[in-house]
Amino acid sequence: MQVAQNSIQATDKQRITSLGKWLRRYSLDELPQLWNVLKGDMSLVGPRPLPQAYAALYNDFQRQRLQVKPGITGWAQVNGRNQLTWTQKFAYDVYYVQNLSWQLDVKILLLTFQKVITGHGVDAHKDQTMEVFKGNT
Repeated sequence: MQVAQNSIQATDKQRITSLGKWLRRYSLDELPQLWNVLKGDMSLVGPRPLPQAYAALYNDFQRQRLQVKPGITGWAQVNGRNQLTWTQKFAYDVYYVQNLSWQLDVKILLLTFQKVITGHGVDAHKDQTMEVFKGNT
């Protein structure tokens, strides 16, 4: 039991291998999600899926992100990825929902390609990819 608790408390920096870091830097860990796109459960572009438990913590504004299918990439990803605060991420997600268009999708896809090539913005902090969403204060 002690080992399991220690691994839960380990930072991302401690638990992610060199291969995992490389896969994450170039977003190759996202490729399996293409299956979800083919099944129709996800879209290429849309708000990134978050853990189901977070939905109970959303306010009315944040809940708007649920009006569209989640995507492999989205407006928040091309505007800062994990370097954004939760408030900023939700603002970008809701902007996407409120301004949905094929032109915006094309722009996001082109910017995503640029971000993947450069690996820019993958890590939020040196020890953690993104903090846990704890709701609104």
